[in-house]
Amino acid sequence: MNAWYVDHRCTNCDVARQLAPDLIAETGGRSEVVRQPHGAAEERQLHAAAFACPTRSIRHPARRLDPALDPYPLRLGTSDVLFCGHNSPHTAGANSYLLHRPGGTLMMVDTPRWSEPLAARYEALGPVTDVLLTHRDHVAHGRRYADRFGARLWIHEGDLDAVPDADHVLRGTRPTEIADGVVAHPLPGHTEGSVLFVADERYCFSGDSFYWSRTTGDVEVADTVTWYSIEELAASLDRTVAGLRFEWLLPGHGGRKQLPADEMAARMRGLAARTRELRPRPVDFTAVRW
Repeated sequence: MNAWYVDHRCTNCDVARQLAPDLIAETGGRSEVVRQPHGAAEERQLHAAAFACPTRSIRHPARRLDPALDPYPLRLGTSDVLFCGHNSPHTAGANSYLLHRPGGTLMMVDTPRWSEPLAARYEALGPVTDVLLTHRDHVAHGRRYADRFGARLWIHEGDLDAVPDADHVLRGTRPTEIADGVVAHPLPGHTEGSVLFVADERYCFSGDSFYWSRTTGDVEVADTVTWYSIEELAASLDRTVAGLRFEWLLPGHGGRKQLPADEMAARMRGLAARTRELRPRPVDFTAVRW
């Protein structure tokens, strides 16, 4: 049958399901195409998932992906943020973003797969001044993109051994304004050097610290994939949530979500309270509630 499918290389990273939730679902611990696209809009949606897939596992037996349907970088609604797509297998398929700044410059938050044509495509939108790494799991292409753009590379000292040639090193646990309107909030827990980057009190780039779960319909931590300490993550949230204000939750893994700032703040307080009750668990990727 000439039908779209997901091949055996799928790592169940959830990226495709974020982008084409009506066409691709989790089945038996991996993504599967559960319905073929109908019409141009759904065809574009499936191509968005395919061009983001880190293992290039979304395939059609009779034709290649159409480069004209590669939507990346993809603006998220009417926001100042673009989703880079082309997620990298070297960052476990993490999402990465471009953030527009006043004056026409951009910041890259975490990184997509490396290629010169992609770098040129992103740079065509404006000069990229900074590459912000949320934590050690997402550093794979940071230096290469920073050098290509002539940009500053940022990491927290807790994860500095993963990118020892970073240009700027965040230290301690106090919030730091790293550019006009952009604040780094160190959040040890998922890793020792995990950081949130919050821009304009609108956009929160949370790395792997927390995400929007489509399963629970709420903000969640991935307590079964916490490399450093769930107790430290709880303490970090207790210390940080009162000073956080944002509307867009933009994680490295898991769902994105836009809510009114007051509702998001209430959900973050609830997350802090729930995380306080969690205890260490063995690492188990299959237990993540996407």
